[in-house]
Amino acid sequence: MMSRLNKFWTTVLTIIVIYLIVKFGIPAVARQVTGLPFPLPVPGALIFIYMVLTLVAMFLLVTFDDGPLNEFLRPIKRFLRGDFTKPVRNIGIILISLAVGWYIYDNIVPKITAPLALRIQHPSSNFPKKMEDAQNPMRTPTEAQVAAFIEQAKAGEVQFIEQVMPDLELWMDETGEEDPLLAINTPAIKKFRAALESGAVDNESARAALLDVRLYMGRALYAMNCRACHGDSVSGDGPMADGFKLRPINFTDNGTIETIVEGYTFWRVKNGGPGLPLEATPWDSAMPEWKVSLTEDERWLIIMAEYDLAEKTPRMPEKH
Repeated sequence: MMSRLNKFWTTVLTIIVIYLIVKFGIPAVARQVTGLPFPLPVPGALIFIYMVLTLVAMFLLVTFDDGPLNEFLRPIKRFLRGDFTKPVRNIGIILISLAVGWYIYDNIVPKITAPLALRIQHPSSNFPKKMEDAQNPMRTPTEAQVAAFIEQAKAGEVQFIEQVMPDLELWMDETGEEDPLLAINTPAIKKFRAALESGAVDNESARAALLDVRLYMGRALYAMNCRACHGDSVSGDGPMADGFKLRPINFTDNGTIETIVEGYTFWRVKNGGPGLPLEATPWDSAMPEWKVSLTEDERWLIIMAEYDLAEKTPRMPEKH
């Protein structure tokens, strides 16, 4: 059948068939292969690449010799001369012009469309009221905690979470240093160590150094548990982000963690996707229930690091 068709119609049908295969055939086969309840669509950019390659291939096939080229052009010339009757030619030209005009109009005219992201933050209809006023205890060390930190620093025995100890011990072995605080070495830590050496330690510098130690631990915990999805820049672009039906939240977006109280952030991290309310069902968040694998203090440390990395501050609870 194909061999009896004119080169023009063979080319047109080939392009149409390839488009249908890429657009609908591949997703249908992918659904059967993966066993998923939905097809896996081919990205628009990839469809464009396939069709450009198809057009290039058909162009080379048609133009490699005068014979195929003349055969391809013959129906076009007959149509333009009106060999198929002038009414057919006129109607065809009008339809082609309308189709081209509509395509251009449809691509240029402004559209009211749904946002690319399904949401910027999770719903909260089941958010416990008692959590609204919760404050991050890692941000506000008590006088007793500051005093204990000073004593630990004097003895060279500052307490770190166990997750960061292997790296700190390796660093001390490689550098020969005995004080793990030197591995952090922020301006606040330098000022605190200088005060220790001079014997004039004050609570203000100790508190600032303790906050930097906690921030260091929070960043380490974030890298271990959250970076794969939320990314190094906490913008939801981690190496695993593209694998989820719902992309991880971009913390640097002004409409996310900056607009919610810190107690809500803690509650969301604690309960993960399974803790979302019913209206979140279509979103299918893949975030784990971190209360299973992280202690309360560790979760607060991570949240402290997330806000710091995003350069955001949590919303303060309103007082009515």
